[in-house]
This record gives sequence, structure tokens and C-alpha cells, in this order.
Amino acid sequence: MIKLTASTRRLAAALGTVLLAGCQAVSTNPTPPPPQPPGRQPAVTLGTTATTPGPTPQERLASIADTLALAPGDRTTDLPYTYLHTQTWARASTTIIRADLQLWRHDDGSGQEIVRRAPDVPGVKHQPTSGEQSLFHQAPPTSTQHLAGDLHPYLSGAIPTDPITLAARLAPPELAGEPAYPRLLAGGVVSLAASQYLDQQQRAAALRVLARIPGIEYLGDSVDVAGRAGLGFRVAADGSTTTLIIDPSTGELLAAHEELVAGPRPGLFSYVLILDRGHTAEVGAPW
Repeated sequence: MIKLTASTRRLAAALGTVLLAGCQAVSTNPTPPPPQPPGRQPAVTLGTTATTPGPTPQERLASIADTLALAPGDRTTDLPYTYLHTQTWARASTTIIRADLQLWRHDDGSGQEIVRRAPDVPGVKHQPTSGEQSLFHQAPPTSTQHLAGDLHPYLSGAIPTDPITLAARLAPPELAGEPAYPRLLAGGVVSLAASQYLDQQQRAAALRVLARIPGIEYLGDSVDVAGRAGLGFRVAADGSTTTLIIDPSTGELLAAHEELVAGPRPGLFSYVLILDRGHTAEVGAPW
């Protein structure tokens, strides 16, 4: 493992903060989908071009990016608040923190957060299961109203739709030659998708950023903890393995799972479920 530079450590620390704080699909299959958690995304039928044998992981990601369908939230961009519903399992030293977050955010930085915390899990060997979602529903909610300027986006300003520009904002280009860079870039994509609404063009750019990650692997059909089907991709770097599950129809990130496989405390680093995303007319309104 490399000794991280100061800039690398700062970016890694920022990623961890987002995961701890924070830290969806249209079906054409006529058979009934599996039970879904709260949200609007049913299980998907996997796309033909991206799932056929032969293409490289980069070609598969490019194929998804080139043929993205509109997501339900893309049709409501005229509404003033973006809405994200995530569930996260995140390491804090030797404990796994479990949190359910609903976030409404206005462009002026105002909005509302509703957080439900399941009991912390001691140790770092824990693996999230579907049964844990009921713990979030049972937990008491904590609601926080935010004034203008209180809620800061992961990326300020317009989110680039050019993959080279977006990659440069997610991980410093000067670190591209370091072994930690693939992990940092994958983590940047996960943190962005779990923190801000990405429209169709922005999702395509994020997929093309993933396609630029050296050594990214294709895992085939995958299912997340919420039972949603997608395509799996894996990034192994810097003593870490990150698995991303992507809806091949809309290009939305459904889930991301990072394990530390080296170092003094191997085990779960984070698991992020992005259950729902869209736009609403006011804070607290259902999407």
C-alpha cells in the first residue's frame, strides 16, 4: 500500500465524511418484481447490449451511457427541491453506523433532513442484510430544517457532463499515477450520486468516468441488499474493493459496497443504498 500524500488524505477524509453523513429503475419484465423498499424504483430487466458476453467493462459502461433512458426524476426537474433517500452502513473506527437519510435540498442551500438511526454494530465484519431495513422503519426520526446556505452540495456549481472534467473534480488528476487513484475516483462517483441528483447527461458522464478507472472489472448480473437487480462492476485498489451495482436502463447507481481487504482491520468500510431520488414542490413532501 502506498503512503498517501496530503492531498490524497484530504480527499479520502472528505469521502468518509459524505458516507457517514449521507451515508432507483423501470422494468420491462412481465413477471412480478421482488418486494421493494419504500421508493419508486422496481426491479429492472437487464439491458441486452450491456449484458451480452464479450465486451470489456469499459465498453459495457459506454454502452449504458450511450443508451440511457429517462429516470422518473428526470421528468420533474421543474420542481424546486431535489430529493434523495439513502441508507448507509459506514465504518467509524471499530463500529458500523447504520443510518437512513431523506434529504430535500433547494438550490439556495435550504432544505430538510430526516434521519433514522438503527443501533450501531460493534466490529467491522458486519455485512448488511435485507432484514435490517425494518430496523430503520422502527427507529424514531430526527428532522432538521436548514436555512439558505446551510446545505452544501458535494460538487458546487454545475455538475460537468464532460467525463474528463468531471473526473478532475472528483479526484485530483495529479494523483492519477498513484495506486490509490482508482479507489478515490470510484469513491467520488459514489459520493456524488449519493449526495446530489444526477440528470440523464450527468449520469452518462459519471458512467464514462467509471469507464476510465484502470482495472475496473465487470461482475455480471447483481442484486443489492434491497433486492434490486442491476449490473455489477468492481474496483480493487489500495487495499480496498468497491462493488457498484448500476441500473442498465437509466444508468442510476443503485448500491455501492466497499470492503477493506488489507491493513490492520479488514472488513466493511461502507455500504450505500440509493433507494429513491427525484424532485418535489416542498420539503417533507413524498416523491
